[in-house]
Amino acid sequence: MSTTDTSQPPMTWSPSAEQIDEARLTDFMRWVETHRGVALSDYREVWSWSVSELSDFWDSVRQYFQIIGDGFDGPALADETMPGATWYPGATLNFAENVLRHANDPELVHVPAIVDIDEQDTRHDITWGQLAGRVGALSQQLRSLGVRPGDRVAAVLPNIPEAIIGLLAAASIGAVWTINSPDLSAQATLDRLAQLEPTVLIAADGYQFNGKDFERLEHLADVRAGLPSVKHTIVVNKLNLELSADDLGYEVLDFAGLTASPVDPEFLRVPFSHPLWILFSSGTTGAPKGIVHSHGGMALEASKGCGLNQDMGPGDLYYVVANTSWMVWNTLVNNLMVGASVVTYAGSPTYQRKDRQFHILAHTGATMFATGAAYLSLVQKAGVYPGQQWDLSRLRAILSTGSPLPESTWKWVHDEVKSDVHLGSDTGGTDICSGFIGSNPLEPVRLGYLQGPLLGVAVEARSEAGDPVINEVGDLVVTRPMPSMPVSFWGDADGSRYRSSYFDKFPGDWTQGDWITETDWGGFVVHGRSDATLNRQGVRLGSADIYNAVQHVQEVADSLVIGVEESDGGYYMPLFVVLKEGATLSEELITRIATTIRSHTSARHVPDTVLEAPAIPVTHAGKKIEVPIKRLFLGHRPEDVINASSLSNPEALDWFIRQARQPRD
Repeated sequence: MSTTDTSQPPMTWSPSAEQIDEARLTDFMRWVETHRGVALSDYREVWSWSVSELSDFWDSVRQYFQIIGDGFDGPALADETMPGATWYPGATLNFAENVLRHANDPELVHVPAIVDIDEQDTRHDITWGQLAGRVGALSQQLRSLGVRPGDRVAAVLPNIPEAIIGLLAAASIGAVWTINSPDLSAQATLDRLAQLEPTVLIAADGYQFNGKDFERLEHLADVRAGLPSVKHTIVVNKLNLELSADDLGYEVLDFAGLTASPVDPEFLRVPFSHPLWILFSSGTTGAPKGIVHSHGGMALEASKGCGLNQDMGPGDLYYVVANTSWMVWNTLVNNLMVGASVVTYAGSPTYQRKDRQFHILAHTGATMFATGAAYLSLVQKAGVYPGQQWDLSRLRAILSTGSPLPESTWKWVHDEVKSDVHLGSDTGGTDICSGFIGSNPLEPVRLGYLQGPLLGVAVEARSEAGDPVINEVGDLVVTRPMPSMPVSFWGDADGSRYRSSYFDKFPGDWTQGDWITETDWGGFVVHGRSDATLNRQGVRLGSADIYNAVQHVQEVADSLVIGVEESDGGYYMPLFVVLKEGATLSEELITRIATTIRSHTSARHVPDTVLEAPAIPVTHAGKKIEVPIKRLFLGHRPEDVINASSLSNPEALDWFIRQARQPRD
């Protein structure tokens, strides 16, 4: 895709007049005119106002969504110096209270808040009223166990309702929540949790995945042994195993028993910046960073992001493909914040068939589907036709995230899933547990482009010289604060790691580490991580642009590209491909791959060599580890550049280590 072509690509979706009129964002704009005296007529106007009048915008979000709390007098943004912006310095609130207020709505109290589905399609609904009762019961138990505000409650759970209940219970008493997926190794789990010294551990005895039961009692014992701070262990019995303190060596409490009798929840209102949860970076090149988010920041960001940009609310059902170690899982509770219902599913995303997720969408009647771009491409290449197989009449939006969405897959969704679905691609990060650029309900979507900046995000593409650029590749920079920017990194007492992560390159402005292009007509392209950018003969190109081109080669199932600066001034650019079953990396296929890259991207970025790899190593969030692989090929030792426990398929790394040690032809 050319980064200098200013013509507008074809439209893939456009809202009808009725959809615009009924959008929650349109209602918000009417509210702003009535209560703030600001007339806003379209998305770009409301975005401009949201970043120029930052304090008024976020206070309007608070008032419009009727966020519960005290002390909201005065400006929303008291000091916008970054890092360390100050939001609502005198306010107190509770994230869980603002989620569970919907249980007090007579129109919602008996409506399912959570729809749980397993691999056998067994469905179990938890109404808003039941959710509040179970959260109240667990929070009461946590208090009785001595858990106090600021204590850490850690979980090792799959994507099940108990994980949401645990999060809300911890939040309700001011404890700090963190969660890991049980498919992480014990060491990878301890790399994260041991930093936090949790007092309570909530874990499952096992889980079912791809038709098999995975018992995790030994895993739990290893994790428990590595956390001497844990005083109490609560077990979610998913496999109906016999749990004996004599056998385990420590007492366990039964999650189901603790939450069996409903209790009206009580909420401790805490300062706006009080820690809510800790998310972890992938930790591919060192110990995972614990990123601390706040009650107030996430309450506002969830309301804005889910309610206004994604147009979610009561009557909607949200389904996301995510394990609990990925920040996208947190969007489940963010959608609950605006009154939408959510689907939980802990099984394999491809159980018995590649389009398993579309079966779940039809089975539950979900209205919005969030997923990684890689999953959509997987189903596309499987040659199945979800729109013909399943009733997707209720599905109105698909959000693709995690990596750029190839154009061919974009077209496939509209051709083979649903022609009028609002397919959008968003980019954000664990850093803010939200997005920077992405979807909105008022503007059309154009093939291959993100619609625009999200509300309240003063984003721009910036050159190496520090100047804003249009129609050129630049750093993704945010020039004004967002309430969901981290409170801190865990254990970073002087803030030095936090500052160096985001504020060293352009002091006073947030630099995300992604390459983007902003077009002169307002669309955006994401090219991948800036530290993985391909820079050959002075021409920069994102790795995502190469992947977008390779998608057009049917024999290629997956790929990874790196650019290595050599000591003699040369530049080595190999492309690693994983081929579909039955395909062979022949000279004809290599030539076709090169021709496809030349025609879709740049002649300068045709790879020096194409090598067949058995698999591409990815993190637990499904992201390719381009930078560590590049460092291997620069001669660094594997143990210095990659933490194997951060990978979901660490065995895939061995081939690349061997390849990096071989002489280049």
